Amino acid sequence: MALFGHETRQDTRDRTNPMTETYADDEERPPVPEGGFLRILPIINRRGLHARASAKFVQMVERFDATVAVTRAGETVGGRSIMGLLTLGAAQGTSIAVTAVGADAETCLDAIEALLADKFGEDE
Repeated sequence: MALFGHETRQDTRDRTNPMTETYADDEERPPVPEGGFLRILPIINRRGLHARASAKFVQMVERFDATVAVTRAGETVGGRSIMGLLTLGAAQGTSIAVTAVGADAETCLDAIEALLADKFGEDE
């Protein structure tokens, strides 16, 4: 399927899953690198993408052979930058667009999605 001028694989995940459905209608989705993947993921933990959550995000990304970018409100940062993630101001109830390209891109996105679904392991 062509998306933003790049070929990507068809997304066959369950579209009723709330972890993949939300993104502000007025926000333009970021371009997907050739051979890459895109996931729109809601921030559901109470504190949002704060310092500890950002550190866990980066630690997760560093386990994979993938280049990850995170976009919110038109601002894009690298997925290996704690400070960059903090600048996004991704509070509870917002969504982030995560793109990944590389040998482990899809597996990396699965792991990131699971991390967010687990609310970064925070007790709430």
